[in-house]
Amino acid sequence: MPAADVSPGGGVSGTVLARGVSQESLHLGAEGATDVIVRTITLAPGGSTGWHYHPGQLLAVVTSGTLTRTLEDCTVEVTPAGGAFIEPSGARNRHIGRNLGSEPVVLYLTYLLPKDGPLSVDADAPPCAGD
Repeated sequence: MPAADVSPGGGVSGTVLARGVSQESLHLGAEGATDVIVRTITLAPGGSTGWHYHPGQLLAVVTSGTLTRTLEDCTVEVTPAGGAFIEPSGARNRHIGRNLGSEPVVLYLTYLLPKDGPLSVDADAPPCAGD
């Protein structure tokens, strides 16, 4: 049994909530007082997050379905179940997440936000989106 799965002291249990693989290096950071929030989001088939940005970074793991994100410059990133990525902070990193598939997209998210800040901020679509 791997060392991480045992506790010499006993009386400890754990559950892996989500596991994903990033195809790129991940770099997380926060300065000052930071709220760390963990939550799940489910996007129904045909669902959308709307254009928005986050005031802090977040780490996302896709556990079901395929998430399609359109970024500020209208490039598209597709992340299937088992994938992980970081969303950078700030208005210059607005994006929209869509479920273009036939099954729900389930995300496990860890937010690193300025203390008492919102999870996200609604934003207008960039000119290149034509929305």
